[in-house]
Amino acid sequence: MNWYVLYVKPKSEKKVAETLRTMGVEVYCPLVKEIRKWSDRKKTVESPLFKSYVFVRLKDRERQMVFGVHGVVRYLFWLGKPAIVKDEEIRAIEQWLNDDAVENITLTKLIPGDELYLKNGILKDHKAIIHEVGKKRIRLIIPGLGMVLNAKIRDVV
Repeated sequence: MNWYVLYVKPKSEKKVAETLRTMGVEVYCPLVKEIRKWSDRKKTVESPLFKSYVFVRLKDRERQMVFGVHGVVRYLFWLGKPAIVKDEEIRAIEQWLNDDAVENITLTKLIPGDELYLKNGILKDHKAIIHEVGKKRIRLIIPGLGMVLNAKIRDVV
């Protein structure tokens, strides 16, 4: 049995996960607690760490059964095959989310125009502006040094 990544309709991750669970499918939908503010109150809510994604553990021949669930769009593919997530990667996400030392979790995309501060290396503590983001490379502008930095992005999986 393998862990597969399901792409689901936006804001339906928890409902899809619960429906699949009732069908007997092993599901993992990592949730993080967030404080949402309204004009009259604050509330702690659980929202998915990965927007529009749910992990399911199935045998290859059982993969079609998920399409009977409202909200399921498709499987995530990698190199023409359904993407498979390793058990240790799922455990690592679970451990990280259950770690009391981790207080505030957010998942963001790198967007051109965003500013960031470099934390490590020879350019530590310099401000950089994201100029371009590719699949394997990123281009940063470092105004304080009048430089453009081209970097290869390392696979973290």
